Amino acid sequence: MTLNAIAIDDEPKALEVVKMHAAKVPYLTLKACFTNAFEAIPYLQTNQIDLIFLDIKMPDISGIDFINCLQKVPMVIFTTAYSEYAVQGFELDALDYLLKPFSLTRFTKSCNKALDLHLLRKPVNQNFIFVKTGYEEEKVLLDDLLYVEAEGNYISFILKNKKLLSRQSMTEVTSQLPETRFIRIHRSYLIAIDKIEKISRQELMIAGQALPIGASYEEKINEIRERIKERK
Repeated sequence: MTLNAIAIDDEPKALEVVKMHAAKVPYLTLKACFTNAFEAIPYLQTNQIDLIFLDIKMPDISGIDFINCLQKVPMVIFTTAYSEYAVQGFELDALDYLLKPFSLTRFTKSCNKALDLHLLRKPVNQNFIFVKTGYEEEKVLLDDLLYVEAEGNYISFILKNKKLLSRQSMTEVTSQLPETRFIRIHRSYLIAIDKIEKISRQELMIAGQALPIGASYEEKINEIRERIKERK
């Protein structure tokens, strides 16, 4: 099990400490670091992130305001030099609160808490999800799900024999689906890896339908190819 994380802090030296500690935690992958919190928002919208290491007192926006503006919030570990913000941090359901300067031991303890919670949230051998359609929830077998498409404020679940429309975000859907079986290829498309019929640099084919691969997702192509090879 791997935890994908990002770090946000306006002080580069503070980010270096997080990088250094993260490199020593075997199950933690620090995907990106940001000195500007606003630059992290589009990254969170297009990448599946499990955990954020987040400074609270930053010049343009506080860590607390940053969390409040996110539609879908990953697990959060606040990292700050100001202990007076601890209560506010925990009121936002922050997983932990690291007071700078923090040791590798204290950092690892926080990461262990994140891993434990992540494992509790991840269903074992998940083979279905429930999709909210209006006032009802419909059970969808993952084997029947071809791909998911964002359409404005709605999400279309394209199944083998029908289509379901649900009012939720793509990030919410991504968090429901096992990352070993489904992958985001575009800001509007999330696909079942084992349903791919053809794949090229700019698009792939599922059930005779050509789906575009977004420019920011091009690095996913090789990952998709490797997963397909593993299944053969």
